[in-house]
Amino acid sequence: MSTALLTDFPELADLSREDLEDLLTDPVYFQAIFHSLSRVKAMYQSQAELGMANESIANHNVALQEPLYRLRAETKEAFDDAKNLEARWKEVDREQREVYQRFSPQFLLMRLKHSRTAQDDASEAIASAFIQQSSTSGSTYGGGSGTGTPNGAPGKEIDDFVREFKDLRKTYHKRVMWEERWSSGLVNWRDD
Repeated sequence: MSTALLTDFPELADLSREDLEDLLTDPVYFQAIFHSLSRVKAMYQSQAELGMANESIANHNVALQEPLYRLRAETKEAFDDAKNLEARWKEVDREQREVYQRFSPQFLLMRLKHSRTAQDDASEAIASAFIQQSSTSGSTYGGGSGTGTPNGAPGKEIDDFVREFKDLRKTYHKRVMWEERWSSGLVNWRDD
């Protein structure tokens, strides 16, 4: 018998030559001797321990399966909500930019210029209408006591016109002043 074989498998040192030959020819005898070796027993013991550890891990994983499915569903729902909120945020952000645009300094200056022009046009329109009305009714502008007839109707018309025209022109000149101040850099806009 080889010394390397006896060194690796000292359990075989007690077997006779006939037993060793039977070991090679008889599969049942080989299996009996093979399974009685301490290395094989240790290997089977390790294998059984690993199998039990794997079974324990598998049972633990199966126990986690249902909570993980619930968590996956909750995560998907939260993700879908986040996507919907993101889409809504884009829409609200666009609406907010449109609203803020109406209050930007450039837009407000443009509105001031347009309102100044409209105010000037309105005051000129009532002045033209008053002159047109006066010339067609035959009353004289600036003549006499300003009362015209004994019941004071034309004088009241003049007083009403002057008051309205004065208010329109006052607003017009305020807008002109604000525009001039703005153009001079005297108007500061805060972003808060």
